[in-house]
Amino acid sequence: MTRPLTLVTGAPGWLGTRLVRVLAHGLRDVPALAEPDRERRIRCLVAPGAPGHTLTEIAPDVELVPGDIRDPTAVGALFRDAEGATVFHLCGIIHPRRIRELYAINVEGTRNVLAAATAAGARRVVAVSSNSPAGCNPRPDHLFDESAPDHPYMHYGESKRQMEALVREASARLETVVLRPCWFYGPDQPLRQTRFFTMIKQGRAPIVGGGESRRSMSYVDNTCQALLLAERSARARGQLYWVADRRPWTMNEIVDTVERLLEREFAIPVAHKRLRLPGVASAVAGVADRLLQAVGLYQQELHVLSEMNKTIACSVARAERELGYDPRVELEEGMRRSIRWCLEQGVAI
Repeated sequence: MTRPLTLVTGAPGWLGTRLVRVLAHGLRDVPALAEPDRERRIRCLVAPGAPGHTLTEIAPDVELVPGDIRDPTAVGALFRDAEGATVFHLCGIIHPRRIRELYAINVEGTRNVLAAATAAGARRVVAVSSNSPAGCNPRPDHLFDESAPDHPYMHYGESKRQMEALVREASARLETVVLRPCWFYGPDQPLRQTRFFTMIKQGRAPIVGGGESRRSMSYVDNTCQALLLAERSARARGQLYWVADRRPWTMNEIVDTVERLLEREFAIPVAHKRLRLPGVASAVAGVADRLLQAVGLYQQELHVLSEMNKTIACSVARAERELGYDPRVELEEGMRRSIRWCLEQGVAI
């Protein structure tokens, strides 16, 4: 009998790498998911130049299909003999060099995946979106839920809104689920997250206004849990779920937690300072960001600063209720594992 096939886009990206690890070795924090499905075959679409060896080091039997998600032929090769497969569509770009890349990858790439999944007779597509289609909360105490109207934040949010619309349209011919995770953190992190730790260590972490704006955070293994639950839940078909830690955190809490762990648990000296900026700094950055994006350009630091005084927070109650989602790892333990991963990998903080 043919072993069940699982397709993954977006590996070896941050979440994709972590998901391959969980698929191959299980999710230790969740007893029901602690043991992997030994019969599962894993096949990943790996972009040209991406370090695919990191995936084979995790799971020696993983199949790697080289190709760009913007290329329908390459995506078609991923879906060879994929009838009945689960598809975890994680591929996306957050910080592009040019704005057009957001639409080419997040929108047209998704169109290619859905077309190939339909043609191959795949069973279910679980697609990862973002908090950004909803934009920013209207009040500091507000939490987004699945009934919130779309109000996309700049071009990234619009590209993800369009991506979600494609998935909804495809639900007439495929089983689909959309997940909206928030700010990622956790092992296998990219350089930009390690740079955040370094800024905290050096006393340069930006705190805009009073630092009390709240952010929902998504520990990567909690997100992987939601992906596996969305794969198997009959109730999830055609639905959208917010996915994050159980409660949002203020910027002060986030920075204070990382600083405390660096110093007390990992003996890394910290400066005990913050780069304190007035609330208007985010507003000015937002104006500059919009002007740049209007001419097709993107500057990561400006974009990130533009969000620093805003609350972006959600409720995960629906995912808890309908999927059985149980985000057991919270900020302190998740950041502890992140720092430990950096040190074990020889990544300087």
